[in-house]
Amino acid sequence: MHALNGNTPTDHQLVEQVLRGDTRAFAVIIQHTEGLVAQIIFGMVRHAEDRKDLVQDVYLKAFKYLPGFRFQSKLSTWMARIAYNTCVNYLDKKQLLPLPEGSEAELPEDETATAALSRKQLHDILQAGIARLPPLYQTLITLFHQQECSYEEIGQITGLPEGTVKNYLFRARKALRDNLLLQYKKDAL
Repeated sequence: MHALNGNTPTDHQLVEQVLRGDTRAFAVIIQHTEGLVAQIIFGMVRHAEDRKDLVQDVYLKAFKYLPGFRFQSKLSTWMARIAYNTCVNYLDKKQLLPLPEGSEAELPEDETATAALSRKQLHDILQAGIARLPPLYQTLITLFHQQECSYEEIGQITGLPEGTVKNYLFRARKALRDNLLLQYKKDAL
């Protein structure tokens, strides 16, 4: 893998190398994006047996359409968009795509509960709560809070207007909060 001054190759360099037939460059693209692609797919698709096929489908599409990549976004954003669209198409075919509903509030910070639970337990509780959300909400929360994508980048990935992304994130957080409060109250009984 050739890079300028021994640094990590840029998106432009990687794409140019792949287009010249360097399959090692595509392996680097996979390496750089596999975490994001996996998070999107695992967040949207519940059927484990289909996840592996979808990951392969995403990278086959990326390889096929790479000559059309115009650098209007980061390569990782483009890959995330392919992953998102692939999942939406899969869910649509299986008629599993729920319509979003609801509005937001921040998660309450109960200091005594937080102090009693380890960081790992809190993470597990949040992940379980996120897993109960509709796939679109899971994806938005993952992209914004875990991948730290901007509203603009999320809009590019999902094809949603920025205002809609903000609105859906607001609703997703409220749904997560409500689910966690309901679960917490049930467990306390």
